[in-house]
Formats: sequence, C-alpha cells, structure tokens
Amino acid sequence: MSFWQLLALILPVFALMALGMGLRRLQWLTAEADQSLLRLVVNFLYPCIIFENVHANPALRQAGNLAWAPLVGFVTMAAGIAVCHLAARLLGFTVGTGLRTFAFSAGIYNYSYITVPLMTSLFGAGSLGVLFAHNVGAEAAIWVVGIMVLSGRSWREGWRQLLSPPVVALVVSVAVNLSGLGARLPGLLLDVVHPLAACAIPMGLILSGATMAEHFFARPRDLFDARTSLAAVALRLGVMTALFLLLARFGPFSADLRHVIVVQAAMPAAFLPLVLVKHHGGHLLTAVRVVLATVLASVVLTPLWLQVGLAWLGG
Repeated sequence: MSFWQLLALILPVFALMALGMGLRRLQWLTAEADQSLLRLVVNFLYPCIIFENVHANPALRQAGNLAWAPLVGFVTMAAGIAVCHLAARLLGFTVGTGLRTFAFSAGIYNYSYITVPLMTSLFGAGSLGVLFAHNVGAEAAIWVVGIMVLSGRSWREGWRQLLSPPVVALVVSVAVNLSGLGARLPGLLLDVVHPLAACAIPMGLILSGATMAEHFFARPRDLFDARTSLAAVALRLGVMTALFLLLARFGPFSADLRHVIVVQAAMPAAFLPLVLVKHHGGHLLTAVRVVLATVLASVVLTPLWLQVGLAWLGG
C-alpha cells in the first residue's frame, strides 16, 4: 500500500480524537463524565469487542499464537519502558523532574485504540484475536513493570491488577473458541454483543481526545519541550520501531503475530499513562508532552513505518 493509502486509514482515528477535543472544548463532554465513561469502555464495551473477535477465531486455535502473542506483548512493553528509562537518565532526567514518568509514558505504545481499527483495515477482523492475546501480555507489563517503575510499588501489587474484565473476557472467549462452542452460540447473544463492540473503539478515541484537550487548551505553550518531546518521538517512533521490525522479521512467529508486531511498531505512545501518571502523582506535564508529541508525529510517521514494515515482511 502507498503512503497516502495508509495515511487515509489512520486519519479517521485522529478525526475521532479531534472530535473528542472539540466536545470537551464545547463542554458537551465534561471532565466529570470521564471516569464513568472510561469504566464503561474498559469494563464493558472492550470485553464485548474481545468476545466478538475471539469466540470463534481459528487463529487462536494455534498453540503458537496462544503462547507467543502474550509473551511478545509483555516483553516488548517491558523492554520499551526499560530502554526509555535508560535514555531518560542519559538525557539528564532525574527523579522529581520526570525520569520515571518519561520512561513510563514513552515506553508504552498504543496497543488498542489506534491499533484495532488499523489491524481491521489492513488484515481483516480475523486478525484481532491474536492482537487481543498480545494485549494481555502488554497490559501485564504495564501493571507489573510499568507501575513498579512509576510508583515504586511491588511486583505483587501489580499482578493483582491483572484480574480485570478485559482479561476475564479473553480467557472466557478463548475457552469458548477452543471448545467449539463459538459456532453454537445463540444469534440473539451475538446480535447484542455486536453493536456494543462497535462502540468500544470510537468511544475510547473520543475520550482520549477529551482528556488531551484539558492540557491542550489550558497552557498550549507548555506542551512542547525540546528535550522531552523530541526524545519521545525518537525513542517511540524511531529506536523502538526499528527493534520491533527486527523482531517481526526474525522471530519464530505466525503471519498473524508478525502483522501485530509491525502495526505496534508504528504506534505512538498510549493515552493510558495520562490517567495513571495523574493517579500515582507523577510528572503529568511530562506525560502530556510525550503523548502529544508522538501522536502528532505519528500522523506522518505511522503510515511511513507501516509501509516500510509491510515491505520488510514481504521481503
């Protein structure tokens, strides 16, 4: 696919985020509603999209995908946090001036809200099952490694966060898929799940845009810092991307998992750190700078890296 075709695929994603910013600016989507809507997306709508795409997915009947996908998600996310932590030290960040926040924010790639529509457009809805299995490992790394780096919590406390509705939904969906019950589920159930699943990603993107709008419109001059912003782009959409593409090409993976890795390689920083950094008392402005810089850069770099990555796999 050409650069412009790939750009056309990601523009609706950013348009939904821009819509969220506009709705927050108009106060039609207020900050008071964020927590309840976020819980609705994460705990109810997102499990619906997982179930819809996993319960009868043949790709997740392959042992290799079930074993490798979560492991790849965990390792790539944990490695990203570690690499960014080392880079932040070399760049002069210290504890109290954004060291931990930079490592946490720049190390975590966007593994759902942007990735899901891209995977669907490029490889079809059948590819989402492997993506969701991968995301379980990625989420484990966030709670176990990421939160430990950000807040100093123990590993044991991080593991407790893994018993979440999306993880439970994946386990149940995989069990249904492997048992063969997926083809026997009543049509009424699937007809209810489908529209709920369709709401998950658009709602998540609108909420992400609304969250960013709080900082974007409040003090726009503070949103760019040469050291933080440029380093985040260089690491998230440069160094880590190159490492991901090497992994996709030479790792012992199925075609589905290679596709997941290539798409994740081109992702900006995730939006989740904005919420977690605020919750754990981190350096919020650093997190906003990282997310905003990588998201803006990804408008150009994501389709470019996707084009390179798909050609790299094809070679």
